[in-house]
Amino acid sequence: MFSIPDRPFALLLVVAAVVVGWIGWSGHVLAMPLAMLFPALWAGSKSRITAAAVAAGYFLAASRGLPQSVATFFGTTVWAGILLWFAASISFVAVHAALWSRRRRWIAIRYLIAVALMAIPPFGIVGWAHPITAAGVLFPGWGWWGLGAAVVGLAAMTMRLWPVATFVLACAWLWSAMSWTFPSPTDQWQGIDTSLSASLGQGNALDQHHALVELVLERERAGAKVVVLPESTLGLLTPTVARFWTDALAGRDVTVVAGGADIDPAGYDNVMVAVGARGAAILYRSRMPVPVSMWQPWRAWLGENGGAGATFFADPVVEVAGRRVVPLICYEQLLVWPVLQSMLHRPDTIVAIANGWWAAGTSVPAIQRAATEAWARLFDLPLVTAFNR
Repeated sequence: MFSIPDRPFALLLVVAAVVVGWIGWSGHVLAMPLAMLFPALWAGSKSRITAAAVAAGYFLAASRGLPQSVATFFGTTVWAGILLWFAASISFVAVHAALWSRRRRWIAIRYLIAVALMAIPPFGIVGWAHPITAAGVLFPGWGWWGLGAAVVGLAAMTMRLWPVATFVLACAWLWSAMSWTFPSPTDQWQGIDTSLSASLGQGNALDQHHALVELVLERERAGAKVVVLPESTLGLLTPTVARFWTDALAGRDVTVVAGGADIDPAGYDNVMVAVGARGAAILYRSRMPVPVSMWQPWRAWLGENGGAGATFFADPVVEVAGRRVVPLICYEQLLVWPVLQSMLHRPDTIVAIANGWWAAGTSVPAIQRAATEAWARLFDLPLVTAFNR
C-alpha cells in the first residue's frame, strides 16, 4: 500500500493547516467551517512535534493580521508585532502539543479537552480562531443543540471515520450556504459605522461630538429608538461629556449606546454606556480587553497602576430599552466564552462595538464581524454592530 514518508507527510499536514487557517479565517463567514478540518490534521500527525507544528501553522495563519496591527497600534516596527504574534500562539500550540497522543483510542477526548481549554480563561484569553465558532454557519438557528452537534463533529474529525464526518459537515455547510441570511438588527435599533481612525474619542473634541450627535438625530428622525455607536466614541467618560450628550438628546425619544473609558485610581475600564434625555449610565465593563495593549495585569503585580480592567465573567447580559442584550466590545468578539456565557441568560439581541482603526488593512475587523455573525445566526438573534475604522 502506498504511503507518504514521515517528513513529507508532516510538511503536507503543516501546509494544509496553514491553508485551513488562512481561508477559514479570511473574514468571510461562510468560509469559517473550513476550520473544522483542523482537528483531523492535528490528530493525523505522527509525532508530537508535528502536532505542534500543525497547531502553529493553523493559528499563525488565522491570526496573520496581528503583526501589522500591533505595529500600527504601538507605532513600532513590524518586528515587534511579529514577536507578539508568535508569543500569542504559545498557549494554543502548547495545549494541542501536550494533549496529542499516538494512541487513537483517547484522541477524541483529548481534543475535546483542548477545545474546552481554549474556550475559557486562562488559555481562552488568546483563544482566537476557535473552530467551534463555525457552529453558527453549519447549524444556524439550532442554538445549544447546534453547538453540541459542532462539538460532536469536531470529535469525529479526530477519529478514523473523519472522511464520513467531513462529508456530513460538508452537506450541512452546503445546505446552510444555500439558504444563508445575515443577522439583521432588531426593529428600531440601528448601528452606525464610522471612519474616524485614531481620532475617535481622542481629546473629547467638541466638533466630533456634534457631528456624531447629528448622525444619531438623523437615525432618530428615521424612526430609530436605539442607536449604537462604536467603541471609544465618548472618549473619557466625564460629567461634562455625559452632560453634553444628555442635553443634545433632550426631548428626544432615543437611547444611544456607545463606547467610552471610565477612569479610576487603578487604571480604567473599557465600557459600554447608555445615554438618553434622562442621563447617562454605564451598562457594561469589558470582560476581556485586548491583552498587552489594554489589559496589563503585570502592572498590579509590580505595584503599579494603569491598564484596562478585566471583569472576565461579570455582566453577561445588560438591559437596554426593555431588551436583554449581549454586550461584546472589540476583542471579546474573537473569543468563545463571553458570548456563550451571555447565551446562558437567554438574551434578546447582540450588540457588538469595536474601534479597529489600528487593524485597518488587515483581516482582523472582517474576522470580528464574521465571528459575531456566526454566533448570532447560531442562536437566531438580531445583531447590531458599530465599528470605527
